[in-house]
Amino acid sequence: MPSSLCQQQFLQVLDLSLNNISEIIPSYFNNLTAMADLESSEAKIEFSYNYFVDYDIGDNHFTTTTDGIFDDHLLVIWKGVEQEYGKTLGLLRVINLACNKLSGEIPREIASLHGLISLNLSRNMLKGSIIKEIGQLKALESFDLSTNNLSGVISESMSDLFFLSVLDLSNNNLSGKIPLSTQLQSFNATCYAGNPGLCGNPLNKCLGDESPKSPNNGGTEIITESDEELFEPLWFFTGTTVGFLVGFWGVFGSLLINRSWRDRYFRLMNKLGDWIRLTMALETVKLQQRLRLKD
Repeated sequence: MPSSLCQQQFLQVLDLSLNNISEIIPSYFNNLTAMADLESSEAKIEFSYNYFVDYDIGDNHFTTTTDGIFDDHLLVIWKGVEQEYGKTLGLLRVINLACNKLSGEIPREIASLHGLISLNLSRNMLKGSIIKEIGQLKALESFDLSTNNLSGVISESMSDLFFLSVLDLSNNNLSGKIPLSTQLQSFNATCYAGNPGLCGNPLNKCLGDESPKSPNNGGTEIITESDEELFEPLWFFTGTTVGFLVGFWGVFGSLLINRSWRDRYFRLMNKLGDWIRLTMALETVKLQQRLRLKD
């Protein structure tokens, strides 16, 4: 990879994918200052130019200068799909070095490109770990490190990539627990597949996440989170049953034991029944009178 790239301060899209570029990723990428700028540039990339027009009027020859504007367009592989950008080309800040023979570690200087929105280093021979400073790329939306020889844990700073919508860390030698964040847990398991030592949501639980039941120093059992989930419906139904029995026998048990209360209760029920029958009879009479008046 030529060192002259470090002089391209206005470069916003660098795509060298699908080649045979070897050796390491150079550390001078931090000189690509256009990718480090977080402020939005113009959406369009326009070029102004002049051209000359020659014409004759009679025996006289004239030359005029005319101004023109050219809107740049570019085909970019964005989130796995090749798309043409024109009106929004100026907003892209992309590095794509996928499918080469790059080796060595990921340079920490890449983390200084704060305006970068897509970084694809997949299908190379990179080793080492994911740089701890990766969380500084706050604008990153697409991140692909799949099919390399990366090892170590996933940096906790990746939890700060709030705009990340495409992630692929598959087929490496990563290990440890996947950091907890809204973004990292929103991806499916295929994004982390091929890393035997990796665990945590959305993959299998890590060994330390769930402790087995064992007696503690006081002789009681330690209840795990899964046990609590099992006991929740049991406590619900037990409490409902006990509440029903207490309420039922609290009313009817007292009637069975106390004769005076029982007599008062049945007299009350008889009066209530008489009142209901009387009310229904009155309503029936009123309805019959209304029907007669209509006739």
